[in-house]
Amino acid sequence: MCKMSCGGSRLSSMLITPFSTTSPEGLNCLQGLLSRFQPAENGCRDIVTDIIAQVRDRGDEAVLEYGRKFDSPDLKRTELQVSTAELLEAYELVDNDFLETLAKAIERVQDFHEREMEDSWMQTRENGTIVGRMVRPVDAAGLYVPGGQGGSTPLVSSVLMNGIPAGIAGVVRRVMLTPPDKNGKVSPHLLVAAQEIGIVDIFKAGSAWGIAALAHGTEQIPAVDVIVGPGNQFVTEAKSQVSGMVRIDMVAGPSEVLIVADSSAKASHAAADMLAQAEHDPMALAVLVATEKQFADDVLIELERQLQTLNRSDIAEKALRDRGVILLAADLEEAVAIANDIAIEHLELMVNTPWELLPQIRHAGAIFLGHHTPEAAGDYLAGPNHVLPTMGTAKFSSALGVETFLKKSSIISYSEQALKEDADHIRLLANLEGLTAHAASVTERLK
Repeated sequence: MCKMSCGGSRLSSMLITPFSTTSPEGLNCLQGLLSRFQPAENGCRDIVTDIIAQVRDRGDEAVLEYGRKFDSPDLKRTELQVSTAELLEAYELVDNDFLETLAKAIERVQDFHEREMEDSWMQTRENGTIVGRMVRPVDAAGLYVPGGQGGSTPLVSSVLMNGIPAGIAGVVRRVMLTPPDKNGKVSPHLLVAAQEIGIVDIFKAGSAWGIAALAHGTEQIPAVDVIVGPGNQFVTEAKSQVSGMVRIDMVAGPSEVLIVADSSAKASHAAADMLAQAEHDPMALAVLVATEKQFADDVLIELERQLQTLNRSDIAEKALRDRGVILLAADLEEAVAIANDIAIEHLELMVNTPWELLPQIRHAGAIFLGHHTPEAAGDYLAGPNHVLPTMGTAKFSSALGVETFLKKSSIISYSEQALKEDADHIRLLANLEGLTAHAASVTERLK
């Protein structure tokens, strides 16, 4: 879904054209939202396939070659890993306000995710059978952190949201990859954030070659078992292609928000949250489902006003014109039904009684309740993970969490008496499937 057909680009004087959900245009909008899952284009897929092959076959040489071409022209082999000196210097380049905020964010994210940790368990039956599940972390996890406009906007929150759950899970080796700037440097804010949560294995590699290095390993970059972290279409496609030989968090699309609003909402709040989503990327998706036409009109006025104050106004405006959606629902019941069908990444219930609506929500990556809960709070400080399913995949997948870095092994132990009691049943099913050796393995033990 490269462009929403219901976007306001039809009317140059309006960012978005509101449509009733029952109008032909509104129905077309809904259909576009429901079918927005978008696989990578063939051109991107082929490029990534070649990059992965190059890294697999040539290791560090290929990683450095791509890094010099796209990120840092003079990057040396000895500079591929962030040095101890760089790690120490990073603390001298950040201020106390950042350290204080970082500590608060770490505390919140840590506290929330500690509740996700799963325990091993055993079940013992009277005949001596013991069954259970053993929960263990993977040995190594790769954390990909985008550079963010050439390193000028460090995505510190990505370090925390990916690294903290892995640490709670008990992953022994957490490896962070992030592209360097043109001078071969990594943002000190990223380096400090990583160290504060116990990550010191940090490498200067980005895009698809970074993902390939984590999957296959190189002379310097270790292979891992799980790869997580956001990125552009090349990162996403690379993760998709290595999925299977490693676990990935998800195949993510552009960031998205859907706001359900009634007459109690403030237009300035709704507009601010739509713009917060739109400034991410020209492909970001901001949707408003309102129950009153006047409210929708007021939001359009606020969008125009607030847009003028943004540093990334050009990006936000393009996202709203090309992909922004405002739909007018008959009532909240219809609005919630639409939200469930769309299964959005971020769902905001900007209504008078959000907790009454919550039991009706079936599909959303994260749910934000009430007039004082901007999606930005979830991005940075609330505690829950901000790595969320997009493109409708919230219907069957969940946020990144501690379980992403855990695996479970089944445990089975039979006593002699237990095997005697179950033998006939095991053999019946084995013989039914034509697997006589399975049946014989039971019989041999009972002779």
